[in-house]
Amino acid sequence: MADRPLILVTNDDGIFAPGIRALVEEMVPFGRVLVVAPDKPQSAMGHAITIHHFLRLAPVGLMPDVESWSCSGTPVDCVKLAIYKLLQGSKPDLLVSGINHGANISINVLYSGTMSAAVEGAMEGIPSIGFSLMDHSIEADFGHVRSVVRSLVGDALKHGMKEGYCLNVNVPRAEFGPLKGIRVCRQAKANWEDEFETRRDPTGKEYFWLKGEFRSEDDGEDTDVWAVHNGYVSVVPTQYDMTARQGIADLKDWDHALE
Repeated sequence: MADRPLILVTNDDGIFAPGIRALVEEMVPFGRVLVVAPDKPQSAMGHAITIHHFLRLAPVGLMPDVESWSCSGTPVDCVKLAIYKLLQGSKPDLLVSGINHGANISINVLYSGTMSAAVEGAMEGIPSIGFSLMDHSIEADFGHVRSVVRSLVGDALKHGMKEGYCLNVNVPRAEFGPLKGIRVCRQAKANWEDEFETRRDPTGKEYFWLKGEFRSEDDGEDTDVWAVHNGYVSVVPTQYDMTARQGIADLKDWDHALE
């Protein structure tokens, strides 16, 4: 029916990832579904867009009766092409991204292609939600994530979302036990201690492989890190306005002299 909401689905793990299939299956009962996702994994692409190469869209038979397209670009490219080519400038009623294979808690949101797609949706004034499961395995169990998706999507469609932010949703792995509930949180202060491992290719040439360890510096029980490590689903309202407002007053004290 024409009055059913239009839901745009994308991800960063690629259109054939198990996570996006689970998400699409949960969206079908809510409305009309359009899928536009990368033709290959695009994890950690952040908010990258393609400007020096051409982009392609190709129809994909992802699921019966669901219009699906693979895109040669990034997750943000997928959102832009969906809106400005496939929908000819019309906006979907909701954008959902994921379900990501792996966590997007704390600082990871800056690197995440999954969340960048949701942020792009918010920038376009579209209610947007990014879903992530804290399990990188291609065989990850998404069964317990489905009820979380249904709950939050149902609420978003019922209550609406104000412009200026999207939702970053992270779900613990199934083996941690039954979910204790959903907690609205702030983003924890954390960082990656980066390490580059030196390796050599078959020809003997040196190359580097990024490794690292995620470390939280935040003990607050109101954070996403605390929530997921204690059996809760974390929901962080995430904004694209990156202005550090606390710094404005400090900078006004500078001389700002031009010589």
